[in-house]
Amino acid sequence: MSSAVKPSNNATKLNDHQVFDVAVIGGGVVGCALARRFVLEGARVVLLEKGTDILSGASKANSAILHTGFDAPAGSLELECMQAGYREYLQIFRGFELPILKTTAFVVAWTPEQLARLPDIERQARQNNVDTVQMIDAAQLRKHEPHLSHSALGAVFIPGEFVIDPWSSPLAYLTQAVINGAQVRFGYAVTSGQFDGDTWLLNSANQETVNARFVINCAGLYGDQLDKALLGQTEFQIKPRKGQFVVYDKAASALLKAIILPVPAERTKGVVLTRTVFGNLLLGPTAEEQEDRELASVSHLELESLKAQAEAMLPGLKGMPVTATYAGLRPASEKKQYRVFEYAQQNWITAGGIRSTGLTASLGLASHIFKRYQKMAKPLVALTSIKIPKMQNLAEHARRDWMQAGYEEIVCHCEMVTKREIDKAFSSVLPPTDLAGLKRRTRVTMGRCQSFYCSARLAELTRGRFNQDLAVKLKGEDHAS
Repeated sequence: MSSAVKPSNNATKLNDHQVFDVAVIGGGVVGCALARRFVLEGARVVLLEKGTDILSGASKANSAILHTGFDAPAGSLELECMQAGYREYLQIFRGFELPILKTTAFVVAWTPEQLARLPDIERQARQNNVDTVQMIDAAQLRKHEPHLSHSALGAVFIPGEFVIDPWSSPLAYLTQAVINGAQVRFGYAVTSGQFDGDTWLLNSANQETVNARFVINCAGLYGDQLDKALLGQTEFQIKPRKGQFVVYDKAASALLKAIILPVPAERTKGVVLTRTVFGNLLLGPTAEEQEDRELASVSHLELESLKAQAEAMLPGLKGMPVTATYAGLRPASEKKQYRVFEYAQQNWITAGGIRSTGLTASLGLASHIFKRYQKMAKPLVALTSIKIPKMQNLAEHARRDWMQAGYEEIVCHCEMVTKREIDKAFSSVLPPTDLAGLKRRTRVTMGRCQSFYCSARLAELTRGRFNQDLAVKLKGEDHAS
């Protein structure tokens, strides 16, 4: 990237139809939520994502918990955005036909030292206006969760913590933005830009250009570098934090009802045990500092350590098959709080350091940033007629497509994914361009066999629909191995 906050050399003044009101850089959950909010408020929006799909960076790997904010720092921007996002999600999810798994949660103490900290956790929750929390003893906890280890000493009960679909939710936000007027440019890596005092000219690696009066940096793991490249300065530094996860077989979900949260440490919220909306049991994440912003590898040693922790908490997991393991990178920074900065002279806002709570906070963060934008830009006229997309249900506890007549065939038997679901994904407003995108839209290949049985049929059904045919890609991987 090359640095440039300088007058544009364009001799001809652009007309309004050539200029977007807002360019959102980054197609993670925060960028998708921001695109939606600004479109609903009447802005002409373009979302620029360097990957071939949304959620190609940090947002694709998270624990999918809808947080109440009970343990967020009091008075923080994170708390404000989490609780605003939580409220908005509960207002809109039915309209989108998005699922929610009403699990509740327990912060469980496993040592006398942790037990002594539970009153402080309850006190902070009440300070954060999460008034439904309550302390319970070990006997009460076991009534709720009879399969937990008897080494559990007590817990704080948080009835408002739930689990949602981590992929369909941001897809719904951006889909709504697009059907109400937004544009999306995939494969658009912003490499440089010029600001003439009124309009940004954003250049990409493929030599395309976009003009926008205002820019919002949601570039996640590269947010600090984008600020440095285009503004000539950055006020924060991304410190990538890797989190590894273990996904247990669907049979494991019968062992647990609620989310089991640890007593948080100074650096991390710790390892969580939770059911997923897809019917599995999820364990993780680890919290591993690293310099690399791309590599999210799994390690046998860390995964075995995770499993040992899980089995100590939930002994019934011993011998339970593991369906999948994966890792993701969180865009942590040198400080714990969200790093949101506004540069009024450059028509620019940065949303950086949005870590593990970003899924919950994204809607609230979008509203917060729009309020900041209003102080720096010309007024907009909000939409009066709003289109709301209906999303395909991927949740195991709700009615799936295979339960309805006319699905043609089951393509992925592990996850009961139908041909009709796959066809709908490709005919949607934001179709997948690779297998990872199709997986996030349908659950295909997520199951026990990890695509062993369905890959040949998938290669047939997706021929000519991906950027690279699946059969070619699989053949290349076979040669590489």
